[in-house]
Amino acid sequence: MRTSVLTRVFVSLSMAGCSTGNADEPAPLEALFNGDAVVLDLTHPMSASMPAWANPNPFRHDTLSAHEDGAPSMAAYFTPEHHGTHLDAPVHGARGGASVDQLSAADLFGPAVVIDVRDQCAADPDYELTREDLLDWEARHGEVPAGAIVLMNSGWAAKWQDPQAYFNRDGEGRMHFPAFSVEAATFLVEERDIRGIGVDNPSVDPGAASGLPVHGIVNPAGKYHLENLADLSGLPASGAYLIVAPIKIEGGSGGQVRVFGVVP
Repeated sequence: MRTSVLTRVFVSLSMAGCSTGNADEPAPLEALFNGDAVVLDLTHPMSASMPAWANPNPFRHDTLSAHEDGAPSMAAYFTPEHHGTHLDAPVHGARGGASVDQLSAADLFGPAVVIDVRDQCAADPDYELTREDLLDWEARHGEVPAGAIVLMNSGWAAKWQDPQAYFNRDGEGRMHFPAFSVEAATFLVEERDIRGIGVDNPSVDPGAASGLPVHGIVNPAGKYHLENLADLSGLPASGAYLIVAPIKIEGGSGGQVRVFGVVP
């Protein structure tokens, strides 16, 4: 299979800690994309109607000026760090862990590993990604590459416009949505060299979980989570790359993130 220029450049950047080398000789855009790459936006827009965790100060977006008297259009917004498509920095689940501004550029770029369990999640909303799911992926695609960001495609992003279906609470208020199992999270941080994990639903912990056990495994290992990712169906199981661009809040436990999938 032909390796595109984009793939070679991205691998080189990743291995070099995202250094571009000689600043006087930037790679031309045509060389980077070579006409055969697709860039996918894996981010939901922020809005007051989006599914969100209960918070006394929800997302708000207020217009300050809208071209009145020649003034530019401007607005102000407020949002909790963990609303919308967002990143959980290591400090979110681990006292003393790195805050979002302490993550390096290299931390925020890597190969995308996409585990497609949509059928399992459609049959069981409490489905937990297993170690066997990961090993099955490796049997087809090779070992999870170093620096990978491992994504669970549950198909849950299709429910984004319906907050009730997205959190899927039963009559007793308990949530039911799929996520990573403790065994899968442990395998990835202890036996593989990943940068982070991500889900297309509210949390890397299952809705019915007691507490946040996956948070307590992945964040203390210095890895981050991506939550509320948009539709992942455009990403191949392997071969794509992720660019993770969180808002850089000093001391932040996380923040809203724009996630791009680059498919050579």
